Amino acid sequence: MDRRFFDKAAGYLPDSCFEKVPDLGILLGSGWSDALKCDNVILRIPYADIPGLGGATVAGHPGEFVLFERHGKRIAAWCGRRHFYEGAGWETVVLPVEILRRMGCSKLLLTNASGGINPALRPGDFVIVRDHINLFGLNPLIGPHNPEWGERFPDMSEVYVRHFAELLHSIANRRGFRAMDGVYAYSCGPCYETPAEIQAYKAQGADVVGMSTVPEATFARACGMKVAGISLVSNLASGISRRPLGHAEVIAAADAAKGTMSVMIDDFIALV
Repeated sequence: MDRRFFDKAAGYLPDSCFEKVPDLGILLGSGWSDALKCDNVILRIPYADIPGLGGATVAGHPGEFVLFERHGKRIAAWCGRRHFYEGAGWETVVLPVEILRRMGCSKLLLTNASGGINPALRPGDFVIVRDHINLFGLNPLIGPHNPEWGERFPDMSEVYVRHFAELLHSIANRRGFRAMDGVYAYSCGPCYETPAEIQAYKAQGADVVGMSTVPEATFARACGMKVAGISLVSNLASGISRRPLGHAEVIAAADAAKGTMSVMIDDFIALV
């Protein structure tokens, strides 16, 4: 990845972004941005204004960076993400995480919507990501090594911090939300998976599948950040669902679960 790409984006952001280290960074996936509660907004910046990032191209991803205070903490939230399947390259996918790193942020919450593979899951459930499988095989660390991004061969034994996972479980249990530990399988998209692929992923131990999160988690972990991941099951995966899959179903499920999603994020902010 080209460091100059990130330098240009970071150089656009005002000094207020860097004057105080955020207590938490959040990257919000499909439908999650509407669940965010913001107090004392410091600034809002459309993605389209940030060099190299560009406006969001997928429904459910508003494309706005928001720096705000909530529960006495400074939060840096990326409302929507860019995906590798959009064709803009790895730099665009991990730029939000790199900006957080440059801000000094050490904690990152990643959210997404996913297709349920585990038969115990149903739409509206939460899966607290315990681990992931990179089905795509490629990752953003391929290329010349930049020591600022950690070691050449970063350890991935615990990408998602156990303490954060336990905290998310405690929130779900206290609030009475359905949640389980799970393994997230990353398929780059944009096609939904075939029924045969889903059965193969299930045999590998995947509980849910989606088209995001793993690149950002991999990059963040390599950089030494502490990562938490939570997925909303928006639909049953191909071959498990009895009807054709579509993004409208994902957005509808997220809208229906907006209240519980909001509580999960807000409680995590308060307790992390």
